[in-house]
Amino acid sequence: MKQDVKLTEMVSTSGCAAKLAPKTLHRVLESLPRMESSRLVEGFSNSEDALIYRIEGDLVCVQTVDFFPPMVDDPFTFGQVAAANALSDIYAMGCKPSVAMNLLCIPSCLGDDVMRQILLGGQSKVQEAGAVIAGGHTIADPTPKYGLCVTGFAREAGIWKNSGAVEGDVLVLTKAIGTGVINTAIKARMASEGALREVTASMTALNRYARDFAMGLDVHGATDITGFGLLGHALEMAQASEVSLHLDYSRIPFLAEALEYARLGLLPEGLYNNMKFIGDNVEFDSELKREQRDMLYDPQTSGGLLLSLPSKDAEILLDRLSDCHASVIGTVTKHSKKRIIVSL
Repeated sequence: MKQDVKLTEMVSTSGCAAKLAPKTLHRVLESLPRMESSRLVEGFSNSEDALIYRIEGDLVCVQTVDFFPPMVDDPFTFGQVAAANALSDIYAMGCKPSVAMNLLCIPSCLGDDVMRQILLGGQSKVQEAGAVIAGGHTIADPTPKYGLCVTGFAREAGIWKNSGAVEGDVLVLTKAIGTGVINTAIKARMASEGALREVTASMTALNRYARDFAMGLDVHGATDITGFGLLGHALEMAQASEVSLHLDYSRIPFLAEALEYARLGLLPEGLYNNMKFIGDNVEFDSELKREQRDMLYDPQTSGGLLLSLPSKDAEILLDRLSDCHASVIGTVTKHSKKRIIVSL
C-alpha cells in the first residue's frame, strides 16, 4: 500500500459533515410526489433513520444507505468508520443488520491496495455486527467515498421510531459529542494525538452494544446522532413525536479538547447548515457561551444513539453502559413554544 496516501487531502468536506444542508434536503424531499405502497410502514414522512417495509404479517425489512468522504487518512480506519456509521441507522431502529452492500467511489491513482484496505475495514465492522457483505457497486471518482446499503429484518412491534418519545421520558445519549470539530482540527493539522485517538475510537465503535443493552427496556423513541448534530436530530425527534425536549448542557458528554477547538473557530461547514435548519426552534440559556452552543450543532460522524425511555429503564441502561460516555442529558415534555430548550 502507498504509505504517503493522505485521504483527507483529497476532499473538501469529510464524514457526515459532507451531508447536504438539511434545510435544502427537506425542502426538496417535500416537493417530490409521494410514492405510496400498502407495505411501506415508514418512509420519508417522520425522518426515520431507515425505511420499514412489510414482508408478510408482522415481519418487516429495515433498510438504510449511507456513504461519505474520508475524515481520516488511514484507508482501513476510513472503511471502519464509514461502515460503523451506516450500520448505526439499523441499530437506531432497534434492529440487527443482516446483509450489506458496499458503495465505493475511488480515484484510480490510489491503487488497488488502498481500495482493498477500505473494503477490509468495512468488512471488519460488518463482521463484528454479525452481518454479511454480499455485493455492492464501485465507480471511478476523483473524490474517495465509501459506505454501505444495509438491510435488517424484525417484527414490526419491536421497531424503535424517532416518533415515539413520550412526555415524562428521559433522554439518554450513548456517545460523546465533538467528532465534527475534532475532524476539522485534524484536517488543519492542529489536533493532538490524544484527540485523534479518542475521536477514532468513538467513530469506529458500533452502536450494536448500546442497542443490545437497551433491548428488553421500554424504549419509546430512538435516533442516532450523525450529520444534523445533536440539535438537528433532537429536533426531528421532537417534531415527529409532537413534544419538546429539554436538554441539560451540563450533562451532555463531549470528546476531550472538542470545546477548545470550537472556541478557536475550528468549525465544519455542516455546523452552519445545521444552524440554519434548526433556526428558532431552540431556546438557549443566556449564560451559554458561543462555543458551547456551536458544539450542539456540530455534525457527528458515527455518533451515538439518543433514546427516549422511562427514568427507571434509563438507570438500568446506564448501569449496563458504565464503560461508555452514556449519560441522561434531558427530559421529554409537553410541546411548548420551542421544540428544544437547552439549560445550563
